[in-house]
Amino acid sequence: MDTFADLVDRARELAGTGERRVLLGVTGSPGAGKTTLVEELAAALRHDPPTGLAAGEWVGHVPMDGFHLADVELVRLGRRDRKGAPDTFDAGGYGALLRRLRADDEDVVYAPAFERVLEQPIAGAIAVPRAARLILTEGNYLLVDDPRWRAVASALDEVWFCDLRADVRIGRLTARHEAFGKVPARAAAWVRDVDGPNAELVESTRCRADVLVPSGVLESIGGRPPG
Repeated sequence: MDTFADLVDRARELAGTGERRVLLGVTGSPGAGKTTLVEELAAALRHDPPTGLAAGEWVGHVPMDGFHLADVELVRLGRRDRKGAPDTFDAGGYGALLRRLRADDEDVVYAPAFERVLEQPIAGAIAVPRAARLILTEGNYLLVDDPRWRAVASALDEVWFCDLRADVRIGRLTARHEAFGKVPARAAAWVRDVDGPNAELVESTRCRADVLVPSGVLESIGGRPPG
């Protein structure tokens, strides 16, 4: 996959005729550009569907970040200072949602979103209509080989790994933390002490991906706060 256009073509081909709903996952380390890539894919695909599908609602976007545990629960668990680690998400709920989407037997499926200013999940914020035949979902832990996360991978038709250069990724990630309120020293410490171990885990899953999205492609569509 040498260009963004190649990725758009692959996603469209994966959707096929739309006879069945297809789920495409995008993963990568914190700050690798997952959300940006999915948003750009969705924008490119929505108005250029495969033959036989109507433009617009045929593409849905359901992020893993909606399954962050709320801060009140993280405090109870003693995990507030490690927010973003695998055990600070409702992996079972995320897997269950993906299975509902794959079943394709409901007129509308509601999914949670994550509000970055509040840094809290918001239930029922995303409506996925029956017309959505290609569902894009992104998150750090889609390919983690752990009992809590295997059900996520098994629900996806294909998973792409965002292989952004480490120096670019860390720079963007630090800038994102600062943009959402952390002072520079706190942002750098969080990237090192919290995001760093999470990134090591995610990087170990790249061999399981169906597609590696190269750094050059991700850098070409960068410029917004990274996913």
